[in-house]
Amino acid sequence: MKGHSCFIFLFCGIFLPRIFGFPQTNTSIDCDSLLPNYEAEPQTSTPPYLIAVSFDQFEPGNEIQVTLEALKEASFKGFHLQAREVEGDVPVGTFKITDPNTKGLDCHNMTNSAISHANSDLKQKITTTWIAPHDTRELQFIATVVQDLEKFWVGVQSKTVTPTLSKSVNVTGKSKRKVWYKYIC
Repeated sequence: MKGHSCFIFLFCGIFLPRIFGFPQTNTSIDCDSLLPNYEAEPQTSTPPYLIAVSFDQFEPGNEIQVTLEALKEASFKGFHLQAREVEGDVPVGTFKITDPNTKGLDCHNMTNSAISHANSDLKQKITTTWIAPHDTRELQFIATVVQDLEKFWVGVQSKTVTPTLSKSVNVTGKSKRKVWYKYIC
């Protein structure tokens, strides 16, 4: 009887996650390559997913709502989302965890510099909040979205989001009022 229950335990632990279409809960997606830690090839077709952002422009400290959404009849079980400067390969900014289906990740030793799935439940949409850092250029939100073990898309991108300069700050970053005061006194 003991041997039989060990077999059932092993079967459930090893094979059921694959049968239901998603690897075990220790599945992760690499912070740099954005590839899952299991062997499969990314899809080359147009992804059935969209990344929407609440603002086209930002200043340091601004919060931008970011939504990863499945299109039409699609859904997803896993994802990895981060903000990167255009042509960059390192995450910038931090995420606030606002959706119970998400968890923060520490990429390049930066707390919550990326977010990922907290479970393998089917999802149609997740929403999070990103906080803009200082000294960041144009950026895009980029994701890997996992539909199941065999189908995932790498490099799903949002539109470009641009930093703005405050009207009260000149190119050197000093307040115009302080510069003007310096020259009068």
